[in-house]
Amino acid sequence: MDFTIPPRVEDFRQRIYNFVDTHVLPLESDAASYDAHGNINLPLLDKMREKAKAEGLWSLQLKQETGGQGLDKRGMAVCYEAMNRSIFGPAIFNSSAPDDGNMMVLEQIATPAQKEKWLQPIVRGDVKSAFVMTEPHPGGGSDPSMMLTKAEKRGDKYVVTGTKWFITGAEESSHFILIARTSDDPRNGLSAFMFHKDQPGWRIKRRIEIMGPEEHGGHCELEFDGLEIPEEDLLLTEGKGMKITQIRLGPARLTHCMRWLGLSKRCTEIARDYADQRHGFGVRLADRESVQLMLGDLAMKIEIGRLLVQKAAYALDMGSRARKEVSMAKVHVANLLHQAADVGIQINGARGYSKDTVLEWIYRYARQARLVDGADEVHKMVLNRHLNEEGDDFWKWPVAEA
Repeated sequence: MDFTIPPRVEDFRQRIYNFVDTHVLPLESDAASYDAHGNINLPLLDKMREKAKAEGLWSLQLKQETGGQGLDKRGMAVCYEAMNRSIFGPAIFNSSAPDDGNMMVLEQIATPAQKEKWLQPIVRGDVKSAFVMTEPHPGGGSDPSMMLTKAEKRGDKYVVTGTKWFITGAEESSHFILIARTSDDPRNGLSAFMFHKDQPGWRIKRRIEIMGPEEHGGHCELEFDGLEIPEEDLLLTEGKGMKITQIRLGPARLTHCMRWLGLSKRCTEIARDYADQRHGFGVRLADRESVQLMLGDLAMKIEIGRLLVQKAAYALDMGSRARKEVSMAKVHVANLLHQAADVGIQINGARGYSKDTVLEWIYRYARQARLVDGADEVHKMVLNRHLNEEGDDFWKWPVAEA
């Protein structure tokens, strides 16, 4: 097994690391850098995005003809980890959710006309986007087959009615990918559409307050009461909504993990720096066995996470849907992030609980990781299903051709 990375990927990784170190990390300690919801303020974000573009570090995950650098999933894993050494990093490099997943799915399945209309403005950074799927009870959450929002065909338009919630980024978004029911067919009853924020027939009912810092545009509840979407803004064909959801969510779950590994490493970095400097009862914290055990355990679990992510990325690059590989990575890294923030705070003591570091920010943010894009329990059930179907083949190695 070859764990080396191409020199081109290493070049991007090193340049991202240096960019974050020089331009981004200093912003975190300045209260003026933040918006009212705990993220980088938009004027500053625009300024930093221009710097990233100027240094050729923009939208690395997309094909060169789309406006990116054509990194595969393994290369993305290396670079996304480096980007999220800062809490502001992904947004600056145009690799943050939900734009990241939306761009990749549109690049894969949209028509040329749809790409020009809906994708390119996101690629350029002119607009933000959202993925509109989750519904309140009794609608679809982790189980999209429960979806109640309807898109009824009337002539050459679809008319949408229903409610969605926890739609990330909705308040700042202009372009929306909507998943709605177009028939009662259990396999082909969902369809995917594009719509613009200025189209009538829908509204943001509320921005849902959450315990952690928020992505730009928050997490919103949306109401649809007659939104009309022309046929030309249907993605693929009617009834392909579940397929599009699967195409989007697998890689998107893994890119979360890539970014969370960067945050986990940052927590360890802050903890190590403090442990090296802080003395108590005549002993450096770093020399205490209890601290060494905590940091050693974190280092091991971060490396396990990186290996799981790379294996899943490899499977995706090879054309697999990588369901079990992505689920294993998602469960492990989501729990790792929470542990890394907790350990970082514990070692830093009161300093870690304060806003003198970003540890408390990461801690509040981390709790959502075990919920978003499928709760831990859902992914473990997916793994158990594969275990029952595959038996001992669950652990088989892919064999190279002779």
